[in-house]
Amino acid sequence: MSKEQILWADDEIDLLKPHILFLNNKGYEVTTVTNGRDALDLLQSQNFDLIILDENMPGISGLEALQQIKIAQPNVPVIMITKSEEENIMNQAIGSEIADYLIKPVNPMQILLSIKKNLHSSDLVAEKVQSDYQQEFMRISQMINMAATIDDWYEVYSTLVRWELSLSNADTGMVDLLHAQKVEANSAWAKFVRRNYEKWVTTDTHPLMSHEIFKTQLLPLLDNQEKVCFVVIDNFRLDQWKTISPLLSDYFNVESEALYTTILPTATQYARNAIFSGLMPIDIERMFPDLWVDEDEDEGKNLNEAPLIQTFFDRYRRRFKFSYNKMNDTAAGEHLVQNFSQLDNYDLNVLVFNFVDILSHARTESKMIRELANDDEAYRRLTETWFRNSYALEIFKLIARKGWKVVLTTDHGTVRVENAIKVVGDKNTNTNLRYKVGKNLSYNPKQVYEIKQPKRYGLPLLNVSSTYIFASNRDFFAYPNNYNYYVQYYTDTFQHGGISMEEMLVPLVTLTAK
Repeated sequence: MSKEQILWADDEIDLLKPHILFLNNKGYEVTTVTNGRDALDLLQSQNFDLIILDENMPGISGLEALQQIKIAQPNVPVIMITKSEEENIMNQAIGSEIADYLIKPVNPMQILLSIKKNLHSSDLVAEKVQSDYQQEFMRISQMINMAATIDDWYEVYSTLVRWELSLSNADTGMVDLLHAQKVEANSAWAKFVRRNYEKWVTTDTHPLMSHEIFKTQLLPLLDNQEKVCFVVIDNFRLDQWKTISPLLSDYFNVESEALYTTILPTATQYARNAIFSGLMPIDIERMFPDLWVDEDEDEGKNLNEAPLIQTFFDRYRRRFKFSYNKMNDTAAGEHLVQNFSQLDNYDLNVLVFNFVDILSHARTESKMIRELANDDEAYRRLTETWFRNSYALEIFKLIARKGWKVVLTTDHGTVRVENAIKVVGDKNTNTNLRYKVGKNLSYNPKQVYEIKQPKRYGLPLLNVSSTYIFASNRDFFAYPNNYNYYVQYYTDTFQHGGISMEEMLVPLVTLTAK
């Protein structure tokens, strides 16, 4: 392997021979010059991996040389060394995007640390992360095997997401191993849900679920006369929250960050309507039949969200004023930005962002989007790019300026599916790939979680013999007709409606403006 090439420009270079010998012994090839002009001339004929630049040299100053270096070789890291502690010089150097700034006298280890930070940081981080994950692997497997409560599962999933982000950012070879561990965890999670879901929806012994969000998270804040923005990002996962949260750190403090458990199916019609109404789906259908749309109806399934919010406040005898704002596209988002002052008139402002949901569906249907989001990491990065450059971040900035509190969550997450399982249904069976509801379903009961008494589970009946079935882990339902085409088309797409940690264990965050 060739040695990294370092150019060191300093008018007192003879006094630095011990430092240069030290770096030579560490495997670096150091070329020296005594002034900025010679450094610039050398850059015309030779490439360097890193440049060390004295600020106070005769002729061209270090800052002047730095400006020309950035033109000649803009991607080469520059470490500036100076005797001066003047803030103005420091500001100019940092403004010119130097890699590091050291004040004389410097010792060899300071120089080596700065070089390592700029030339080997990614490799060292990857090596450390890989080593740490290998050591953690068995402990995580034990966590999965021992998980007996919902809090255990929150910890398992949070741990896996933390490692997923660390490993993907460090570009190690451990991502496939982590993927296998997530599959193992999702298999165990599905068994946990099968054992416990009936108890969750029929007794008071259950985790925080979709229909309790308004009552437990929003009412106390509103009763305390706080102005609240309730932000729902459709189809939003914990890893996506962790990806965009740094973009909000200049404007908000995270007051609390937790997970909650969505109801089944993990689909907008059920989970989001449950959030806004504070009711299980069967109770929405029973109490407000005009606001519930059955699976077999052509009408949009989430068109009545504002009226459902009103039913919640009416039941709890609250007279809070609220606005409901859904953003399906850029035009709607920009319209809200332009008219943001109107939100001053309300105690609660509900903001629904549909971009992530639209992205997941577009990825299924568009070859170009599939290539842009070819794995979970790319999917996260597309989410971050949208949030950073769209109306979404601007809306959060406006909220922060108002000093309002934010409760941010989602109705459900999404999972990348890999394994097709066969199901047969009649023409009235719904089209979702992760759950099916119908009266004549044919399937292997060992491959699904089946609910044959929907009312007991808080789910509406399409007819007296309706059955709900749910895919788990990374499975998806495929019909026998055109099976191979169907499988090829939907494998590796992001779907929701079923049972996985990604779909059911979703972020619930409270933010306070800085």
